[in-house]
Amino acid sequence: MTRMASPARVAVIGSGPAGIYAAEALVKQTDGDVRVDVFDRLPTPYGLVRYGVAPDHKSIKSIARYLQKVLENPAVRFFGCVELGRDLSRADLLDCYDAVVYSTGAMVDRHMRIPGEDLPGSIAATDFVNWYCGHPDAADHEFDLSAEEVAVIGVGNVAVDVVRILAKTAGELRETDVPEQVIEALSRSRVRRVHMIGRRGPAQAKFTTKEARELGELPNASIHVDPADMDLDPASAELAESDRHVRGNIKVLNGWTGEPDAGRLRHIDVRFWRAPAEILGTERVEGLRLERTRLDESGRVTGTGEFETLPVGMVLRSVGYQSVPLEGVPFDERSFVVPNEGGRITGPDGAPVPREYVAGWIKRGPTGVVGTNKSDAAETVRNLLDDLAGTETAPKHTIEELLESRGLRVVTYDDWLRLDAAEIALGESLDRGERVKLARWEAMTSACRGE
Repeated sequence: MTRMASPARVAVIGSGPAGIYAAEALVKQTDGDVRVDVFDRLPTPYGLVRYGVAPDHKSIKSIARYLQKVLENPAVRFFGCVELGRDLSRADLLDCYDAVVYSTGAMVDRHMRIPGEDLPGSIAATDFVNWYCGHPDAADHEFDLSAEEVAVIGVGNVAVDVVRILAKTAGELRETDVPEQVIEALSRSRVRRVHMIGRRGPAQAKFTTKEARELGELPNASIHVDPADMDLDPASAELAESDRHVRGNIKVLNGWTGEPDAGRLRHIDVRFWRAPAEILGTERVEGLRLERTRLDESGRVTGTGEFETLPVGMVLRSVGYQSVPLEGVPFDERSFVVPNEGGRITGPDGAPVPREYVAGWIKRGPTGVVGTNKSDAAETVRNLLDDLAGTETAPKHTIEELLESRGLRVVTYDDWLRLDAAEIALGESLDRGERVKLARWEAMTSACRGE
């Protein structure tokens, strides 16, 4: 536990798991002798736990109940609808706080950089995920689900989630918190075949065995892997033998090499050793050209010159994520993270930037699971408190004074609880389970005000 001359005032930017775990670590490591303000540009806390975890994964969403306890600590406050760069600047934060922790995550998809990627119907997976998870930025997005065949590029957990949502019926999702307008759109879907495509082989797939297994358990969708795609080179075979995760994935995938059930409403094709070469079409997506791949002697993916075309009408890319720069904060344009040592932000000369820190994906890149953020945040907070230990600081202003002077109306934690209650009530009124999300800004802010 760290003792300081007076309670430190710390701002945490971002209320996802990384930010809230940072707030928790600050409270625990000071025995509550701290004041933590957690900011988010949205009126809702919990970040990807609310807007990134698939709606049919209710057990993972229980993490929100844990994070809720942190926000209910008397030493922690929530400030929603406050955006860094719009409402507050970096200088404002440093004037009001002894230290600032940035935990804004990785907010945009990486591009494939292939011809046709900008055609209508070529979509970033995060846009689709935000839509079905009820993110207000995506509430009015419309996705054309009239194509019978769709391609999902990527073999990570997000790609698996997207495939699963496309392969499920609207009825299977009614017991989740998916917004009502999303359920209505999915009920009109004409998608019948979903291709999940990986550049590498089955031993290099990034999805977890649990996520993969769930794909094979869908009652209304069959699944198939070409047995030829399951042939392992010596290095991959050795990896499958030594790595428990890879071994589990290979076992599940081998179970999908038989003849699929033709009587199911939808079908999933899992395709390895294919790299997207071009998205075809004139006014919108009409096909996807793939090149067969292999691993060279150094383990890198290389093309074989063999091509095939899939007649898909939509392409969803899930090939990785990256953070975006924060105004005035150092940023590495190659690794897409804020340069840091143990969470201490470093400047161009490699020296620590006083009083500024990072946690989560903006610190280390989009790696790990939700729980990884806990140890990550604890490391950052240890270094932050070491830097502040024994120091006397005197912030120039209080955040309340600054927000009031600018006429900003923030969403408090109590306001969020009113929104939370409204979603629970909506779920009950529609007979759709424990809650249904409000996704539009106007509806969310009205609920926060109790209207």
